[in-house]
Amino acid sequence: MIRPSPARRADSWSRATVELCQALSAELTAGRTPGEALTRAVAAVDFPDPEALRPLVAAARDGGDVSAALISVAPTHGGEGLRRLAACWEVSVTVGAGLAALVERVGSTLRAAQAHRQDVAAQLAGPRATARMLAVLPALGLLMAGALGMRPLDFLFGSLPGLACLMAGIALDACGLWWTNRMALRAQAS
Repeated sequence: MIRPSPARRADSWSRATVELCQALSAELTAGRTPGEALTRAVAAVDFPDPEALRPLVAAARDGGDVSAALISVAPTHGGEGLRRLAACWEVSVTVGAGLAALVERVGSTLRAAQAHRQDVAAQLAGPRATARMLAVLPALGLLMAGALGMRPLDFLFGSLPGLACLMAGIALDACGLWWTNRMALRAQAS
Protein backbone atom coordinates (compact mmCIF):
# COMPACT_ATOMS: atom_id res chain seq x y z
CA MET A 1 0.00 0.00 0.00
CA ILE A 2 1.34 3.43 -0.94
CA ARG A 3 1.54 5.91 1.94
CA PRO A 4 0.23 9.38 1.13
CA SER A 5 2.60 12.33 1.34
CA PRO A 6 2.65 14.28 4.61
CA ALA A 7 0.85 17.20 2.95
CA ARG A 8 -1.94 14.94 1.65
CA ARG A 9 -2.22 13.22 5.01
CA ALA A 10 -2.49 16.57 6.81
CA ASP A 11 -5.13 17.68 4.31
CA SER A 12 -7.09 14.45 4.90
CA TRP A 13 -7.03 15.04 8.66
CA SER A 14 -8.13 18.65 8.18
CA ARG A 15 -11.06 17.63 5.97
CA ALA A 16 -12.10 14.90 8.38
CA THR A 17 -12.00 17.36 11.28
CA VAL A 18 -14.32 19.74 9.40
CA GLU A 19 -16.72 16.83 8.87
CA LEU A 20 -16.40 15.89 12.55
CA CYS A 21 -17.33 19.42 13.61
CA GLN A 22 -20.37 19.39 11.32
CA ALA A 23 -21.51 15.98 12.56
CA LEU A 24 -20.87 16.85 16.21
CA SER A 25 -22.75 20.12 15.91
CA ALA A 26 -25.70 18.30 14.33
CA GLU A 27 -25.72 15.64 17.05
CA LEU A 28 -25.55 18.24 19.83
CA THR A 29 -28.32 20.28 18.22
CA ALA A 30 -30.43 17.12 18.09
CA GLY A 31 -30.20 16.98 21.88
CA ARG A 32 -27.64 14.26 22.45
CA THR A 33 -25.28 14.41 25.41
CA PRO A 34 -21.76 15.61 24.49
CA GLY A 35 -20.16 12.18 24.97
CA GLU A 36 -22.81 10.39 22.95
CA ALA A 37 -22.75 13.09 20.28
CA LEU A 38 -18.98 12.81 19.91
CA THR A 39 -19.09 9.02 19.74
CA ARG A 40 -21.72 9.11 17.00
CA ALA A 41 -19.94 11.90 15.12
CA VAL A 42 -16.61 10.04 15.12
CA ALA A 43 -18.35 6.93 13.79
CA ALA A 44 -19.94 8.96 10.98
CA VAL A 45 -16.68 10.48 9.71
CA ASP A 46 -14.11 8.69 7.55
CA PHE A 47 -10.79 9.54 9.24
CA PRO A 48 -7.41 8.72 7.63
CA ASP A 49 -6.46 6.59 10.65
CA PRO A 50 -9.62 5.46 12.49
CA GLU A 51 -7.61 3.26 14.86
CA ALA A 52 -5.89 6.33 16.29
CA LEU A 53 -9.26 7.60 17.51
CA ARG A 54 -9.98 4.68 19.85
CA PRO A 55 -8.79 6.57 22.97
CA LEU A 56 -11.06 9.46 22.04
CA VAL A 57 -14.09 7.25 21.58
CA ALA A 58 -13.34 5.48 24.86
CA ALA A 59 -13.03 8.80 26.72
CA ALA A 60 -16.29 10.10 25.23
CA ARG A 61 -18.16 6.86 25.92
CA ASP A 62 -16.83 6.35 29.47
CA GLY A 63 -16.92 9.97 30.65
CA GLY A 64 -13.15 10.45 30.59
CA ASP A 65 -11.12 13.56 29.79
CA VAL A 66 -12.26 14.17 26.22
CA SER A 67 -10.21 17.33 25.85
CA ALA A 68 -6.98 15.49 26.67
CA ALA A 69 -7.99 12.61 24.39
CA LEU A 70 -8.60 15.04 21.50
CA ILE A 71 -5.16 16.55 21.98
CA SER A 72 -3.50 13.13 22.21
CA VAL A 73 -5.05 11.82 18.98
CA ALA A 74 -4.42 15.02 16.99
CA PRO A 75 -1.58 14.49 14.50
CA THR A 76 1.21 17.05 14.37
CA HIS A 77 0.25 18.15 10.86
CA GLY A 78 -3.44 18.45 10.12
CA GLY A 79 -4.54 18.16 13.75
CA GLU A 80 -5.04 21.86 14.40
CA GLY A 81 -8.80 21.48 14.18
CA LEU A 82 -8.82 18.68 16.74
CA ARG A 83 -6.77 20.83 19.11
CA ARG A 84 -9.25 23.69 18.65
CA LEU A 85 -12.09 21.28 19.32
CA ALA A 86 -10.28 20.19 22.50
CA ALA A 87 -10.12 23.82 23.63
CA CYS A 88 -13.86 24.20 22.98
CA TRP A 89 -14.57 21.05 24.94
CA GLU A 90 -12.46 22.30 27.84
CA VAL A 91 -14.23 25.69 27.85
CA SER A 92 -17.60 23.98 27.73
CA VAL A 93 -16.76 21.67 30.64
CA THR A 94 -15.04 24.35 32.75
CA VAL A 95 -17.29 27.36 32.19
CA GLY A 96 -20.46 25.67 31.02
CA ALA A 97 -20.58 27.38 27.64
CA GLY A 98 -22.80 25.90 24.94
CA LEU A 99 -20.73 23.28 23.18
CA ALA A 100 -22.89 23.24 20.02
CA ALA A 101 -22.26 26.95 19.35
CA LEU A 102 -18.53 26.59 20.01
CA VAL A 103 -18.23 23.56 17.73
CA GLU A 104 -20.19 25.32 15.00
CA ARG A 105 -17.85 28.31 15.20
CA VAL A 106 -14.76 26.07 15.02
CA GLY A 107 -16.28 24.21 12.06
CA SER A 108 -16.98 27.41 10.14
CA THR A 109 -13.47 28.70 10.85
CA LEU A 110 -11.96 25.42 9.63
CA ARG A 111 -14.15 25.45 6.50
CA ALA A 112 -13.03 29.02 5.69
CA ALA A 113 -9.37 28.08 6.17
CA GLN A 114 -9.81 25.02 3.96
CA ALA A 115 -11.47 27.10 1.23
CA HIS A 116 -8.61 29.59 1.42
CA ARG A 117 -6.01 26.82 1.08
CA GLN A 118 -7.82 25.41 -1.95
CA ASP A 119 -8.04 28.87 -3.53
CA VAL A 120 -4.33 29.51 -3.03
CA ALA A 121 -3.46 26.06 -4.43
CA ALA A 122 -5.60 26.75 -7.51
CA GLN A 123 -3.95 30.13 -8.05
CA LEU A 124 -0.47 28.60 -7.73
CA ALA A 125 -1.14 25.80 -10.24
CA GLY A 126 -0.41 28.09 -13.23
CA PRO A 127 2.92 29.46 -11.98
CA ARG A 128 4.08 25.98 -10.98
CA ALA A 129 3.22 24.56 -14.41
CA THR A 130 5.00 27.47 -16.09
CA ALA A 131 8.12 26.87 -14.01
CA ARG A 132 8.18 23.19 -14.94
CA MET A 133 7.72 24.04 -18.61
CA LEU A 134 10.57 26.58 -18.47
CA ALA A 135 12.79 23.97 -16.82
CA VAL A 136 12.25 21.61 -19.77
CA LEU A 137 12.96 24.21 -22.48
CA PRO A 138 16.75 23.70 -22.48
CA ALA A 139 16.23 20.02 -23.29
CA LEU A 140 13.93 21.05 -26.14
CA GLY A 141 16.66 23.41 -27.38
CA LEU A 142 19.15 20.55 -27.38
CA LEU A 143 16.75 18.39 -29.39
CA MET A 144 16.18 21.17 -31.93
CA ALA A 145 19.93 21.81 -32.28
CA GLY A 146 20.51 18.07 -32.74
CA ALA A 147 17.78 17.94 -35.40
CA LEU A 148 19.53 20.75 -37.27
CA GLY A 149 22.79 18.77 -37.24
CA MET A 150 24.63 21.08 -34.85
CA ARG A 151 25.78 18.29 -32.47
CA PRO A 152 25.19 20.16 -29.18
CA LEU A 153 26.17 17.16 -27.06
CA ASP A 154 29.62 17.07 -28.65
CA PHE A 155 30.12 20.69 -27.61
CA LEU A 156 28.67 20.25 -24.10
CA PHE A 157 30.60 17.09 -23.24
CA GLY A 158 33.61 17.47 -25.53
CA SER A 159 35.11 20.78 -24.45
CA LEU A 160 35.84 22.70 -21.28
CA PRO A 161 33.68 25.71 -22.26
CA GLY A 162 30.86 23.33 -23.15
CA LEU A 163 31.10 21.57 -19.79
CA ALA A 164 31.08 24.96 -18.04
CA CYS A 165 27.95 25.94 -19.99
CA LEU A 166 26.29 22.62 -19.12
CA MET A 167 27.05 22.94 -15.41
CA ALA A 168 25.94 26.59 -15.31
CA GLY A 169 22.73 25.73 -17.15
CA ILE A 170 21.89 22.83 -14.85
CA ALA A 171 22.65 24.95 -11.78
CA LEU A 172 20.49 27.84 -13.00
CA ASP A 173 17.67 25.49 -13.98
CA ALA A 174 17.70 23.80 -10.56
CA CYS A 175 17.91 27.17 -8.82
CA GLY A 176 14.90 28.43 -10.76
CA LEU A 177 12.83 25.38 -9.83
CA TRP A 178 13.86 25.65 -6.18
CA TRP A 179 13.04 29.38 -6.09
CA THR A 180 9.62 28.90 -7.65
CA ASN A 181 8.80 26.04 -5.30
CA ARG A 182 9.93 28.10 -2.30
CA MET A 183 7.74 31.05 -3.32
CA ALA A 184 4.76 28.75 -3.82
CA LEU A 185 5.25 27.12 -0.41
CA ARG A 186 5.48 30.52 1.25
CA ALA A 187 2.29 31.63 -0.48
CA GLN A 188 0.52 28.50 0.69
CA ALA A 189 1.74 28.95 4.27
CA SER A 190 0.29 32.45 4.53
